[in-house]
Amino acid sequence: MNGVAYDFDERVERRGTNSYKWDSAAGRDVLPMWVADMDFRTAPAVVDALRRRVEHGIFGYVRVPDAYYAAVTRWFARRHGWSIDREWLMYTSGVVPAVSAVIKALTRPGDKVVLQTPVYNCFFSSVRNNGCEVVANPLRRVGNTYVMDYEDLERKLADPAVKMLVLCNPHNPVGRVWRRDELVRLGEACLRHGVRVIPDEIHCELVFPGHEYVPFASLSDAFLHNSVTCLSPSKAFNIAGLQIASIVSVDDDVRRRIDRAININEVCDVNPFGIEATVAAYGEGGEWLDSLLVYLRGNYDCMVDYCARHLPDFPITELEGTYLVWMDCRAVSNDSERLEQQLLDEARLWLNAGTMYGDEGQGFMRWNIACPRAVMLDGLERFRRFVESRRRG
Repeated sequence: MNGVAYDFDERVERRGTNSYKWDSAAGRDVLPMWVADMDFRTAPAVVDALRRRVEHGIFGYVRVPDAYYAAVTRWFARRHGWSIDREWLMYTSGVVPAVSAVIKALTRPGDKVVLQTPVYNCFFSSVRNNGCEVVANPLRRVGNTYVMDYEDLERKLADPAVKMLVLCNPHNPVGRVWRRDELVRLGEACLRHGVRVIPDEIHCELVFPGHEYVPFASLSDAFLHNSVTCLSPSKAFNIAGLQIASIVSVDDDVRRRIDRAININEVCDVNPFGIEATVAAYGEGGEWLDSLLVYLRGNYDCMVDYCARHLPDFPITELEGTYLVWMDCRAVSNDSERLEQQLLDEARLWLNAGTMYGDEGQGFMRWNIACPRAVMLDGLERFRRFVESRRRG
């Protein structure tokens, strides 16, 4: 059991379940370590809650009960010290629909939105699908981590056409958990220039010891009023397919505008399983989540050790949070998309090309290590053999 309370080493067969991650592969010999869902069963409390709901046997339209709002507010108060008023909460079918609805509600076509690249690929489409323009504020790589470029940020925010900044906290794909002082500096810059902050905090539970998730909106009353936060238990509890997320806004008028956008986008309804899973996860899933974090940290430490011994020319970023590892692969290729295809064809290993997350990802690949350790080591072995064959050739 590796010193944890749950068996995350168990290999659960996902092929043949219409898994987007596993059943999209061209062959059964492909090892998918790409899209961000985990190969672990969710918390037993969630499974039990869903089983009870299935046994009822009727799955009609559902209203969102008080228990949902209570679960979200109690969890964030208890786990993160952030007091969210029940009236600030709205629900929708996922964080991407949430971000898209917020952009639709609070910008006009032609406005500009700042993204801190490399960053989650769906942000780009959320901005562009609403007729807005992406403005990149590239993160700076310093050693084996990334920092915000505040001088560049100030220049970008000074453009009067910039109306919004989408913040990834913790950051996908570079694994940063932004510190309090970093968030304050960003928030103050946005206030000076009248730019609203939209924190996507979907990875907020996946934070390792020595680091702390700080809800952006909790830092000050001014930040709370100048932000709209998007949250979901989907990443931490591996329930993305149940399609549920929350939007937090203190402003009544802003919520009305977002509600209108949610209805325009037709993402106003959620399913009964998402509600039940959220209530169970936030109500009874804390112990399972703590054990998951121990296991994920062990996977990362194992990967660090493996790379130090066998892949020293392929540095990986320090992982402060998430289960997504950012690897510098320029020792073998400067073309991430081509490398993704070569790994798929020759090593039967499926990783994400860094360029999915912006031009700054060229030469990098993203690994999903939320899998049994033996599976992760299989992926690393495939990558090592691929590199060795390239060098021999």
